[in-house]
Amino acid sequence: QVQLVESGGGLVQPGGSLRLSCAASGFTFNNYPMTWYRQAPGKERELVVTSTSTGGVTNYADSMKGRFRISRDNAKNTVYLQMNSLKPEDTAVYYCKAVVVVAGTDNYVEVWGQGTLVTVSS
Repeated sequence: QVQLVESGGGLVQPGGSLRLSCAASGFTFNNYPMTWYRQAPGKERELVVTSTSTGGVTNYADSMKGRFRISRDNAKNTVYLQMNSLKPEDTAVYYCKAVVVVAGTDNYVEVWGQGTLVTVSS
């Protein structure tokens, strides 16, 4: 079974920090990039940041650059999102995603976690 499981969300005060984790299983983790997304209440899901298999980073949202940092530990099959200086508008469900090859084929499939809720009070 290919799966991703997020953890680390919770309730924090504005200006606080959280570290989210995404644990992967069922595929060769170190061969694939990993991406964090988020979806705020009533809004579309948006890209946050991507880490390549070798640790390269692509940021997508200007509002999160400098506050959010992605990292990965291939030995632990885990990708992290460190979130600092949190704002109420960061309140969202945060998801991780991988695109992995289907065994025995040259096809790829998206794999999503269930998400972890981050709530920033005001």
